[in-house]
Amino acid sequence: MAGEDVNMSQAIISVKNLVKVYTMGDVEVHALRGVSVDIRKGDFAAIMGRSGSGKSTFMNIIGCLDVPTRGKYMLDGVDISMLSKDQLANLRNLKIGFVFQSFNLLSRTSALENVELPLMYNRKISSKEMRNRSMKAMESVGLANRADHMPNQLSGGEQQRVAIARSLVNDPVVILADEPTGNLDTRTSIEVMDIFQRLNEQGISIVIVTHEADIAAFTKRNITFRDGKIIREVEIDKPRNAREELIQMPVAIEEDEL
Repeated sequence: MAGEDVNMSQAIISVKNLVKVYTMGDVEVHALRGVSVDIRKGDFAAIMGRSGSGKSTFMNIIGCLDVPTRGKYMLDGVDISMLSKDQLANLRNLKIGFVFQSFNLLSRTSALENVELPLMYNRKISSKEMRNRSMKAMESVGLANRADHMPNQLSGGEQQRVAIARSLVNDPVVILADEPTGNLDTRTSIEVMDIFQRLNEQGISIVIVTHEADIAAFTKRNITFRDGKIIREVEIDKPRNAREELIQMPVAIEEDEL
């Protein structure tokens, strides 16, 4: 398209004819049946579908946690099929930030130390830089004043913010979030989507898995799976604005005042 921003059209994730077959005894389970899709730089996409539709398998593959049976997957220009397990693990740590439904924080480690974890595999980073980058990530999710708190001293929403900060600390090319609001109430879910929208406004590419249509409405693009195939892709012209909705929502008690 004439005048289109070249950077915004660049594919961070590109999969072509992706097939995944699991063998369970004498039975073959076809989890993915020829999936082709691009996730562009600056994209904010929701992966949707019922249980068993293939969306979780797709996320595991693009997150380099699993490999396809057939098909091609390019991550930021790198063909993952050419990589060893160690190279794949290194690429995953440097290129992808993960956010999970259950937060996956270490319980006996402070919020800041949880955020630092992905940096510990990078020997080129000094302890001072590690601390500085982690604090900056905590600031970006509004939790600089909670850095020394343990996970059990944080609310569910705050724990998910720590998880988002951890996903940011390596400056990944894409953040993958698996049901990031699944364990949160309505207001906290919108707060998390507000953070994602703010990060996306800064140019960070984000892909979330969600079964909730109202959460998917905060994204720019909905990709729906069924029976291992993409059956629908919809560009959302006017996503829900989390910031505006939070302003309009009443707050009974501010957590910071407790």
